[in-house]
Amino acid sequence: MVGAAHLVPLAEVDENKVTPGVLGFIVFAVMALAVWGLMKSMSKQMRKVDFEESAPAEAETPGEGASPAKG
Repeated sequence: MVGAAHLVPLAEVDENKVTPGVLGFIVFAVMALAVWGLMKSMSKQMRKVDFEESAPAEAETPGEGASPAKG
């Protein structure tokens, strides 16, 4: 296994170059999973919403209990 030590420097590493590395990947993956979970939850909540307007029971006139707008 003496020859295996010569295979390590195949990829030269620049000490002045900054890369995100494993920690950056983990943070990105966690954020992506959080966004995916929030989107799934939002679509579930939006399916529960009834978007149809209900027709008013009676048209109210100002004399029947509703106060007229002042202005």
